Amino acid sequence: MILIDSCGWIEYFGEGPLANQYASFIEETERNKIIMPTIVIYEVYKKIKSTKGEEKALEVYAQMSLAQVVELTSTLSLKAADISIKNEVAMADAIVIATAKDYQAQIITSDQHFKKVNGVKLINKKNESS
Repeated sequence: MILIDSCGWIEYFGEGPLANQYASFIEETERNKIIMPTIVIYEVYKKIKSTKGEEKALEVYAQMSLAQVVELTSTLSLKAADISIKNEVAMADAIVIATAKDYQAQIITSDQHFKKVNGVKLINKKNESS
């Protein structure tokens, strides 16, 4: 199981400089093996709509919703709050981490806020991943 963070989807659908690196995860992984927290849907939809328009944002949402969507429950909220306090990370990042832990999923991201989190595949800007 993998969880692609918001920045990965934005890079991929926005055809950013890291799009090809994310493409291998997005295109080569069965959709039921990709975990999709609702906070990621929110962040990606908002960014794509503001930069590319509503039609493109809805197309992106349709593709993302093929993954295993995970709603934010009260239990997951409490876990995320604990992670936020312990690791001093923002709310969205804490929700992503808590969701990944619940589903034993590897986080795929290029967001440097995740570099100290266990179980993260960090996509680097130098065409490498760690």
